[in-house]
Amino acid sequence: MNLNKAMIIGNLTRDPELKSTPSGQNVVSFSVATNLIWTDQSGNQQKKTEFHNIIAWQKLAEICAKYLKKGSKVYIEGRLQTTDWTGNDGVKRYRTEIVAENMIMLDSKGGSTDQPSNYPNNNRQNEEIIEIPEEPTDDEIKVENIPF
Repeated sequence: MNLNKAMIIGNLTRDPELKSTPSGQNVVSFSVATNLIWTDQSGNQQKKTEFHNIIAWQKLAEICAKYLKKGSKVYIEGRLQTTDWTGNDGVKRYRTEIVAENMIMLDSKGGSTDQPSNYPNNNRQNEEIIEIPEEPTDDEIKVENIPF
């Protein structure tokens, strides 16, 4: 069995760039940054940022180009793909990217940081947060009911 699956949550580092292939297929490319934060042995907080190249094709490409922008928080699911080429200097180069198969926008509606102050969703001090408790379900799967 083989599996090639990548799932990341991060922020776009640049606006998506939409292009068309000679055959007319839409393709979009952009980059997503993810952060790893940890505390080292001496108690200092450390941070490492990874940058992921993303491409999407056809309808997903159009959606990404239309709705995403630099800074958008997204969930990307896809597969890893590595391409290689020889540069003008004769050196072989490699590029690994995630070919997106699914994208979920994680920014709240109207949650952009560059909205004007009179944008209706920017005035949130009067919003009430309502927590809905989870209802217990009788459909809960128990370990002893699993047949293997």
